[in-house]
Amino acid sequence: MKDQTSPQAPLPEDFFNPGSIAFIGATPKQDKLGGRLFQYATGFGYTGKVYPVTPAYEEIGGHRCYASILDVKAPIDLAIIVIPAKRVPDAVEECAEAGVDTVMIISSGFAEEGGAALELQERVLATVERSGMKLIGPNSEGYLSFAGRVCATFSPVVEKINEDLFPHAAPDRKIGVISQSGGMGFAVYTRGRHLGLSFSHIISTGNEGGLTSADYVDVMVRDPETKVIVVLCEGIRDGVGFARSAARAREAGKPVIVCKLGRSAAGARAAASHTASLTGEHSAYRATFRRHGIVEAADMDELVALCAAFALMPLPAGRRVGIVTTSGGGGTMAADMLSDVGLTVPELSAETQEQILPMLPGHASALNPVDTTAQGSATGPVSMKIARILEASGEVDMLLHIVSAARENAVALEEDVLAEIMTRGKTPVMCWAYTLASNFARKTAADGKTVLMTDLRQVCQAMAKVTEYAELLAETPDSAEADGKALSRPDTSAGALTEHQAKAWLRDYGLGGEGDVLATSADAAEKAAEGMGYPVVMKVQSPDILHKTEVGGVRVGLADAAAVKAAYGEIVSNAAAKASGATVDGVLVQKMAPKGVELVVGMVNDATFGPIMMIGAGGTAVELFGDVIHYPAPISPATAKQLLGKLKSAPLWNGFRGGEPVDMGPAADLIARISQAALAASDHVAEMEFNPVIVHGDGSGLTVADAVVILKQ
Repeated sequence: MKDQTSPQAPLPEDFFNPGSIAFIGATPKQDKLGGRLFQYATGFGYTGKVYPVTPAYEEIGGHRCYASILDVKAPIDLAIIVIPAKRVPDAVEECAEAGVDTVMIISSGFAEEGGAALELQERVLATVERSGMKLIGPNSEGYLSFAGRVCATFSPVVEKINEDLFPHAAPDRKIGVISQSGGMGFAVYTRGRHLGLSFSHIISTGNEGGLTSADYVDVMVRDPETKVIVVLCEGIRDGVGFARSAARAREAGKPVIVCKLGRSAAGARAAASHTASLTGEHSAYRATFRRHGIVEAADMDELVALCAAFALMPLPAGRRVGIVTTSGGGGTMAADMLSDVGLTVPELSAETQEQILPMLPGHASALNPVDTTAQGSATGPVSMKIARILEASGEVDMLLHIVSAARENAVALEEDVLAEIMTRGKTPVMCWAYTLASNFARKTAADGKTVLMTDLRQVCQAMAKVTEYAELLAETPDSAEADGKALSRPDTSAGALTEHQAKAWLRDYGLGGEGDVLATSADAAEKAAEGMGYPVVMKVQSPDILHKTEVGGVRVGLADAAAVKAAYGEIVSNAAAKASGATVDGVLVQKMAPKGVELVVGMVNDATFGPIMMIGAGGTAVELFGDVIHYPAPISPATAKQLLGKLKSAPLWNGFRGGEPVDMGPAADLIARISQAALAASDHVAEMEFNPVIVHGDGSGLTVADAVVILKQ
């Protein structure tokens, strides 16, 4: 099935609040999905019009039934279909005829099953496309929206939802959940509510045959109720639309947290170049996440911790954490884990310690972590006073409060002081219980406008990722845009371009190669070398030989005519012996570049997000060390320079151990140009790699010392 793209018109802000709902397949039988759906919807407090559509009954729950949706004769905002899959296409056709705005297909048995079921979904999509209806699903578990009391789901979490009296820690900071897996999406809700978090909408997107995650992100960005957006997905159907919606979320200050399932799956393409082998499917996702400030959660527990951090805390101003703990061991463990994730636990100043020490027993520490030890009923007040001191000190950017929470009638937290600190919003606070948390302790934290977490690793990861998000927002977003040019397909029947062909094809993008000579004889190679001056480099040119050194197809540092002639014969002979049947166009003769820093610049044309650039430490060890970073094209020179600075090998060109710094400006400019070339050639190119790109240590610029372009079939 082909990927879908977002509709031209964005969803309305009240998309999750339909004024009327029709239930196609409604029944009074509670053991059927249609029965549970109808019961949940009408029992949740929905005040809009309800139309059960079934020829089997005259009324259900006091609501008149209609044999067909065409009999309703009233505007219908949402039609929910829960009938056998084979009958769904006809039902969708009737919805289109009735002028339904949105149709949601709960029924399964479509593209997720393949075969003939795929044809059923294609019939549905054809009707939707022709009519302009919006489509949720098929194979959706529906959605739950709290503002309008809309329960359009059969999820069992609804059964006890009206009995949920647990306090809301931050009712004005609601979380919207978008999940391709219905069960996982509603699990985020139940886990979040267990802590005291608040939610605006939870939607199961199903197969995303019509509307995609990109559409739901976009509407939640514009929804005033939603402050944090969560996406659980196995894949993104509309990469361009998703990136666009994520960019809008960043502009609106609404964090987007994504938990991508199936990160370890192998990519569909063959890894012909180093770039492809180092740019798996998930690298494209991470590159897009990096560009648009999307926060990635590794698993469900981390996802819920991130929800808590973003919903409850202001963004931190730095990486310094102050720890207040009732357990010395707990404080030490937290300090270790915070350090593991790149945060710091600084020693407090003598002045701040002097304020704290009178409140502690003689054996306790005020260095940070601040260990209050167990002081009976005084533990809570003392801990809260210390939290206030740390907040006012300016010496920490975040607070981690550690308590025992086993008792059902006491906990070392004071809800009014916590609420005061949280409301002030000066310093982010998270709370961790090293015991299991009693209901009393959880409620005290929620009444104090925070939550009590019990997994320290997830708390530390969440604090680190919120900090990284704050740092990313402080950076200027990359403003690079495609230049609108297009490159025609190279005039070749081969599946790849040689270096000589690639540089000629991409000449307008400044890749060099103007002085190179393609020689087809030893004499021609000698003449070329004499013309450009020694030393020279010689390389075999064949669309069938992508890794030249592996077949003995490269010779460097050739200093005279005899060496050039001998090298020509060796290269041709090696190619014939080690790459039998390869088409050899000749041997490329180049002036040898000055010594310098070696980089790799590559691109893989991802099926979802388009050209994804790879930048890293280059040369023959590129795969061995894998020191690379990915980013979607296009890239501006300024962003390229920032990305180069994030590589582990960056100290090598920044004056490592007294060495002379290397100007990476030319490399940043080249990366920007190659990213534009990647977009211009995206219709024709699967992969590109320029390795090594040698940035001259003497400041004379750079040399693109090799190039590979692999064409789409």
